[in-house]
Amino acid sequence: MGVGGAAARWDFELKKKKIWFCSRAVRRRSEKIKVKLGLDWVASAPGKVLMTGGYLILERPNAGIVLSTNSRFYAIVKPLYEELKPDSWAWAWTDVKLTSPQMGRETMYKLSLEHLSLQCLSSSDSRNPFVEYALQYAIAAAHATFDKNKKEELQKLLCLGLDITILGCNEFYSYRNQIEAHGLPLTPDSLASLAPFTSISFNAEESGGQNCKPEVAKTGLGSSAAMTTAVVAALLHYLGVVNLPSVTNDHIQGNEELDIVHIIAQTAHCIAQGKVGSGFDVSSAVYGSQRYIRFSPEVLSSAQGAGLGMSIEEVIGDVLKANWDHERAKFSLPPLMTLLLGEPGTGGSSTPSMVGAVKKWQKADPQNSLETWNKLSEANSALELHLNTLSKLAENNYDAYRSAIINCSILTSEKWTEGVIEPNQIEIVKALLGARDAMLGIRFNMRKMGEAAGIPIEPESQTRLLDTTMSMEGVLLAGVPGAGGFDAVFAVTLGDSSSNVIKVWSSLNVLALLVKEDPRGVCLESNDPRATEITTGVSRIHIG
Repeated sequence: MGVGGAAARWDFELKKKKIWFCSRAVRRRSEKIKVKLGLDWVASAPGKVLMTGGYLILERPNAGIVLSTNSRFYAIVKPLYEELKPDSWAWAWTDVKLTSPQMGRETMYKLSLEHLSLQCLSSSDSRNPFVEYALQYAIAAAHATFDKNKKEELQKLLCLGLDITILGCNEFYSYRNQIEAHGLPLTPDSLASLAPFTSISFNAEESGGQNCKPEVAKTGLGSSAAMTTAVVAALLHYLGVVNLPSVTNDHIQGNEELDIVHIIAQTAHCIAQGKVGSGFDVSSAVYGSQRYIRFSPEVLSSAQGAGLGMSIEEVIGDVLKANWDHERAKFSLPPLMTLLLGEPGTGGSSTPSMVGAVKKWQKADPQNSLETWNKLSEANSALELHLNTLSKLAENNYDAYRSAIINCSILTSEKWTEGVIEPNQIEIVKALLGARDAMLGIRFNMRKMGEAAGIPIEPESQTRLLDTTMSMEGVLLAGVPGAGGFDAVFAVTLGDSSSNVIKVWSSLNVLALLVKEDPRGVCLESNDPRATEITTGVSRIHIG
């Protein structure tokens, strides 16, 4: 199985067997199918910020808190052709077009209707393995779950070809260099002045005198997971495997159809990247903000060993029946708290190499690494506990909660207890200070782990920035998300204090991104996002 290399030539022998239906049936039903497929199906999935659980989340039963964001990836699926052709009864292959307007790429494929294998007709540079596996596995899921009649309808849909367009919100990509080149200030307003879905820049770095393959400059929001999830969801909905929820805030709860999206997206993402990660990024893309414990890697053993006498349909059938033992619980930031994400512009970090270094350290020094690991886990749990306590306090007495948050939003943390006399507000401030202390414990142990493993989990430049941020009025938390490094920093602010943090960050050469928490997961959109103003600003500029 797999997606295979570009085909040098094509074998279009007509196998002299009708794949699913005769040409008369095609002519009789083509108009009906044309009407049915007149609508483009658009699905979107969010990016993420891993607030706690960096490194630990790779191993069960450690939990992590992952926040989904307002930055979303969109997948638009529609038929490539308006109606079935009279000779399509003899087709062994159908056409697939993948378009990425932001990268200026259009890739054509042939999809085998019998084996579900893909052959790329375009340049290998334009290939996207995440979308390729998403396509194969989504169609395989349809085959694995449909009865005979539905499979016949599926075949007719596929004979119309597939036209897939992928679009990522600007927040997934770094436009810092272009903003600076145009002499604009490093502020969210400058980012907001960009047109939605602006063309993506490339980083072409030199190593040892050789030009490396260009990489898209990213902000670390999990673009590949969000993209894979959006494509899988749009295809599964288009093919009739699931009915996606429309825009809603309440689909973290059990939903069997979303579970199918999750399983197929996790499988496609893991196989495309060549390793079985923790899966928190895909899980948040499907279900939204949550407390997450990873699945056992063994559930993907069939997919990893694909090609050993099993068809793609059989592999996906096994994966759908596997014991997916991941755990998730609904989570979101307490009321009147704002997530901020900043881009320091001090260079990127390689998550896989950093994870490898931590694992090497664990193996070389099991006793000390376990001690640090346990302390980090305790601090993570403490932060989660305090945030959940604050959410409950807000629910029980919102007026007292609101008053305490507004009061603390204009003070540094050392002064939060001043003038607080009501028992309810004392409890709120106590939980706020407990959350800060837990975050400081997380940062301390993350730094300790980085130093022992010889990697910059919280580099000195980030430490200075985070210390400055946490000393400001109204700042509850600040840290490095996920695996850490130089890529980004996050902060959680109280009330309206985020505007001051953004100003200070800008003065420190840190670009605050247009990223907020949005607890929604994957959903069906009402129209093409390019028809809607996703990003607004006073003016628009073109950045080439």
